[in-house]
Amino acid sequence: MIDYIHGQLSELNPTYAVLEAGGVGYAINISLPTYSELVKNEGADIKLFVTELIREDAHDLFGFFTKGERELFLMLMTVSGIGGNTARMILSAYTAAELRQIIATGNSRALSQVKGLGPKTAQRIIVDLKDKVLKIELGNDGLQMTNDELQMTNGSPVKEEAVSALTMLGFNAAASSKAADKILSTNPAASVEEVIKQALKML
Repeated sequence: MIDYIHGQLSELNPTYAVLEAGGVGYAINISLPTYSELVKNEGADIKLFVTELIREDAHDLFGFFTKGERELFLMLMTVSGIGGNTARMILSAYTAAELRQIIATGNSRALSQVKGLGPKTAQRIIVDLKDKVLKIELGNDGLQMTNDELQMTNGSPVKEEAVSALTMLGFNAAASSKAADKILSTNPAASVEEVIKQALKML
């Protein structure tokens, strides 16, 4: 099992990163909080804590900037009906610190706002994890970048980056574009991460 990959960040968007180590480029699925940290270090040597999900038709890597976020991801997947992509979507809608608080306080309403969960699944997550989640050490997890830091990424407008990420997460491009327009019309200074987080609760 791979614990982490340490190398140069050669490609980055809000849903995946390519990390080059030992002459190999690893395509790694990431969450929005991890993206927020990586965008500060693009082109630099960084370390991602990873977990491998192996199925008959796919071999996927999910990477996290901190061990705490990875622990939450793995814990979410112990809940019946929660797979890798759903766990990543939950960790993109909320930071690790926010999610830990939501689960620990039994806030199923906030959790059910994540696309595809619904009240029953949200309640199942809380029942299964409420007594376990506070044992996870998050350190500085959940720190957010400022709007200015995320306003532009790789020279692309915020809307373009957000819609691209939402499409990769499986949402309809036209609906994603409409949601992004609505969010940016009310908050023109919204960052890529903010647009995606709000859109995940609208789509």
